[in-house]
Amino acid sequence: MLVKMIIILFLLIIMYSLGSALYYLTHERNKADATRVVKALTWRIGLSLLLFILLFGAYSMGWIHPHGV
Repeated sequence: MLVKMIIILFLLIIMYSLGSALYYLTHERNKADATRVVKALTWRIGLSLLLFILLFGAYSMGWIHPHGV
């Protein structure tokens, strides 16, 4: 259950980072806002890769199990 909560937390943080990048992109007024867009998207990519590694690790350790659709 803890692993599932961590996964959901990662997804929420990734969505927040993506939303903040969209906000700074649409309300760009100066060069500092452009830098904020790049930083937010960099955080999103880093967190997505970390989540991907966490998912593979949790599956290999048996903490999560796939289910048939």
